[in-house]
Parts: sequence; structure tokens; C-alpha cells
Amino acid sequence: MGNTRLSWQASVAIAIATLAVMLEVADIWITAQLPPVPGNPLPFQPEDMAGTTFPVFGAILVHSRPRLPIGWLLCSGGLASAVNIVCGNLDKLYGPHPLRWPLALLAWQVYALAVGVLLPLLYPTGRLPSRPWLAVIVVSALLAVADWISWIWYAPALPQLGEVYLAVMAAAVSSLALRLRGAGPVERRQILWLLLALPFALVPYLAGWPAWWLASLTLPLLPAAMWVAIQRHRLFGIDTLISRALVGTGLAVVIAGAYLAAGAASSLFLADVDQLAGLAAALGAGVFLQPIRRLMQRGVDRLLYGSTGDPATLAEESKRRLQQADPAQGLLSVLEVLREGLAVTGAAVDVDGVRTVSGEVPHTARAVALTWHGEPVGTLLLGPPGKRRFPAAHDERVLATLVPFIADATHAVRLTADLQRSRERILSAREEERRRLRRDLHDGLGQSLSGMAMSLNAARITMRHSPDQAERLLARLREGMDEVSGDIRRLVYGLRPPALDELGLAGAIADLLDEPPPGLAEQAELGELPAAVEVAAYRIAQEAITNARKHSGATRIVATLEREGGMLRITVQDDGCGLPRHLRAGIGLGSMRERAAELGGACTVRPAQGGGTLVSAVLPV
Repeated sequence: MGNTRLSWQASVAIAIATLAVMLEVADIWITAQLPPVPGNPLPFQPEDMAGTTFPVFGAILVHSRPRLPIGWLLCSGGLASAVNIVCGNLDKLYGPHPLRWPLALLAWQVYALAVGVLLPLLYPTGRLPSRPWLAVIVVSALLAVADWISWIWYAPALPQLGEVYLAVMAAAVSSLALRLRGAGPVERRQILWLLLALPFALVPYLAGWPAWWLASLTLPLLPAAMWVAIQRHRLFGIDTLISRALVGTGLAVVIAGAYLAAGAASSLFLADVDQLAGLAAALGAGVFLQPIRRLMQRGVDRLLYGSTGDPATLAEESKRRLQQADPAQGLLSVLEVLREGLAVTGAAVDVDGVRTVSGEVPHTARAVALTWHGEPVGTLLLGPPGKRRFPAAHDERVLATLVPFIADATHAVRLTADLQRSRERILSAREEERRRLRRDLHDGLGQSLSGMAMSLNAARITMRHSPDQAERLLARLREGMDEVSGDIRRLVYGLRPPALDELGLAGAIADLLDEPPPGLAEQAELGELPAAVEVAAYRIAQEAITNARKHSGATRIVATLEREGGMLRITVQDDGCGLPRHLRAGIGLGSMRERAAELGGACTVRPAQGGGTLVSAVLPV
């Protein structure tokens, strides 16, 4: 139902635009039959451009925003302009007609009301700035009635209605400036687009001869600016346009003034070397061009954005603070720069449920996902904005410039937190291992040795008068020694796999496989390895081989060891079913990655070419 209504509205707007364009084509033919208009080198007049461009842009706006009256006002005003100019030129070509003059008068009044009064009053939201502005519409309607009365009664007592109309239109246009003060960021930017186009479009039209015909070229800027402001205002930075224009104009004025001053001085004091003086002035202007441009740009940025400056300056400030702050405080430093640059109440980053806040964020006005090399690292949360002259375009560029710095700082915070958690786990594991060793040594091995000592004393006492009992005590003592030896072996194996000392790293990994591959490196090829590296490599290979046997259904498992400079690479590949689509890292995968990370290496698990799974770990030696 909504699509049918939208299509019907768009069809009406397109029909109005088509009718207006057809009338303007006819008017071009009519104008060709008339004598040339003095001072106009073009084959058409400004009213023709209004009758062509206004309804075309109006139909485009109606198609996308059918409920916004701006498009309808452009369509009706453009059609009225086309009717007015056609009727006027027909009277010039064929003489007055009793129906054409009232039709032209009605068309002019519709054009003046739609484009000159209602359009600036309702732009860009479609609502009046306030209720008192309704009086301007009432006055314009009364002027239209007075115009009809003067035409019907031939009343010469009602002159200068055109001047009164201009005053009413000027009042309507002034509402844009008043609306600008209390507008929000987006609405303010939309109004600025129209205010920027107004002087170019209206000054030639109101200046009269000989510059009035230039309005034919500049009048289309009005509907084009409205279309850009309503449909594409986020894609174009009006503040950038104003900034470049002000800086360029200022540079041209300063350099031209310096050049003229140098030329005048040379003509007065150095008349014989005026050419050299001109060359020196040009060189001087070139030397001081960049400092003057930088100074002017700084002043324009302060005018447009306040004291925060442009995004490039904010980026430099962020870089400086990141270089001076430690990783834990770098994110807060960049958030402070962002908060000042955007003039918001606060900015925060949510990283794994932990929030870093600069300022106050009573509610989230905008959330931006942060990624670091394609990996989500957190979410940037912005508070409500404060007052600024050009917030919308400036904010987009500030975010585009500073978000990468914030993502880097967020990634550093995550790494710092992960490192801290890893240190805590290592410390906890070390203390747990010490507690286990103490318990095993005290409760197990210590008690066993104490019992063995008591058995030896008892055997020594009973050996003289009861050799049989002493024999039984010594037999139990031998069994206890076997148990103690087993306990010691278990303790030693928990500290370091014995296979590493017996077979070396390559032999120990080969011992884990049913069919050791012939390409597995020999221990001599690996050279001397630190004990921590040997244990980590062995445990990673052991976990990978165990996972392949238990979960993948592999028929063949291949392990390789390679030493490349200061790095040791361990790979375990199987021909099993491969990784599931939604892989959740369990204790085994997590332990492999943690063992590699503790030594400053990395461990990855990915699908192997041709099927199966490939576990690859790189450890620094």
C-alpha cells in the first residue's frame, strides 16, 4: 500500500516536471521569434531556468521524500515560472489576450508564494520555525489579493506591490538565519548549503541590467543545494568548501597586495631595477606562501571549529600523546583528544565488558565498532554533542581520522590485559605447582621415607633375636622403596617429560606417533634448545596429536620440526574430518596457544590443504 502511494506521488511530481520542461522548450521557440533581449546573450531567461530546474529537482525530492513539502514547492514554483514566462512571451509575440494576463498574474503569485515565501520558511524540515512566522504567509496572501484587486479595478492607488513582495520574501529568507542559531547539527548543515547558494543565485537576479542574465547560470544552484542538503548532506563537507574558499581568497589578497606594494615601492625608489624588484616580490611571495597559508588555515579552523582545530591537528596530538603515555593510559589520552575534537560530553570504549571513559556519557548518542586488522577489538561510545558551528562534517572527518588511533590503543589495552592475565595464570600455576610438590613431598614421599626409617630401626632391633620378623620387615621396606621410586618418577615427569632427556625433542615427538615420518628432524639438526622451548614444543605436539586421534578420525598424522634462525616451527597435520564450522576453543586449544604466547610465539589451528587440520606453532629460541 505504501509503495503504491509513493509511486502515485512520484508520478504526479514527474508529470509536473515534464509539463514544465515542455513549456520551457516551447518558450525557447517563442523567444527565437522575438527580437533579442538587450543585454542578454543567452537564448533564454532566468525564469526559463527556474521553470526547468526547479521542477526537475523537486520531482527527485518527491520521489525519495514524498511527505516533505520542499519537493512539492519546487515542482509547483517551477511550473508557475514556466507558465508565467510562456504567457508573457506569447503576449509579446501575438499581442495581449484577455486570458493570458490573469493566467500570468496567477502563475507569478504562485511562484512568489511557493519559492519566495513558503520554501525558505519550511526549509529544511517542512515545518515553520515558530507560530509567529505564520503572519508572513498571511501577509503574502493579502498582497496577492491586493494585486488582483488592483488589476480588476485598474487601481493605480496600489503601486509598488513588487517592492512589498520583496520585503516579505526578505523576511522569509531571514528566518533561515534565525533558524540556524537553534538548529541541530544536521539541520544546521542543511541550512548552510542553501545560505551558501543564495548569494550566487539571487545577486545577479536582483542586480538588474547588465548582470541580470547571469542568474540564468546561477539560479539552478538553489534547487541543487537543497537536493544536496536533504539527500547527500553527509557526503559533502560544506565547512571544507568554506575553509578552502576563505584560505584561497585570503592568500590571493595577501600575495597580490604584497606584490603590488613591492612594485609600487620599486617604481618610487628603484625605478631602474623594477623588473628585479618584481622578481624579488614574486620570490618573496613564494617563500612566505606556506607560512601564510598555515596561519590563515589555523584562523579559519578556529572560526569554523572553535579552539579544537582541524582533524589533522587532532591526529598529531593523538600521536604525540600515544608516544608519551604507557599502553594502559594511551587509550584514555586518545579519548580525551576525541572528546575535545567532537565537543561531546564524553567518549568511552567498551573492551570485553571493561569501559574506559573520558568525560561523562549519560547516554550513547553514537556507537562505532573498532577493528584492528580485521579483528573486532571493542566499541566506541560517544555522548551527546555540544554546541559547535560546523559539527556534522567536522565530526565525520574527526572520526575517520582518530578511530584508527583509538583502535590501535584499544588493541594495546587488550594485549596489556591479556599479558596481565597470562602473568597471573603463570604465577597462580607456579604457586599451585609448588603447593602440589610440597603436599606430595610432605604427605607422600616424606611420610614414606619416615615409615621406611622406622622399619629399618625395627628390623635392626629384631634382627638379633627374631631373624624371620626382620626378614618380613625388610621385604615390606623393599616394597615401600618401590612405591617411593614410583612417586619420584611421577614428580619428575610432572616437572619435565623424561622422554625429552632420554630421546631429545625430535625423538620424544616421534615416540608419540604410531608411524614416525622419515622427515622428522634429528636432534642434531635442531641444535641446543632452551628447556622451556623443548617442554612447550613437546606439550603442543602432544596435545595436537591427542586431539587428532580423539576427535578427527585421522588415519595418518604427520609432525615436523624446523629451526629457522632464531625460531622453532612445530607442525602437526592430519587427514581427518577437519575443523567444525563453528569452532569453540576448548582447554586443549587454549593451552597450546597459551604455551606459545608465554614464550613470545604463536600457535594457529586451521584447515589443511586437501582436508584435515594443521596445527602450526612458532616459538622463539
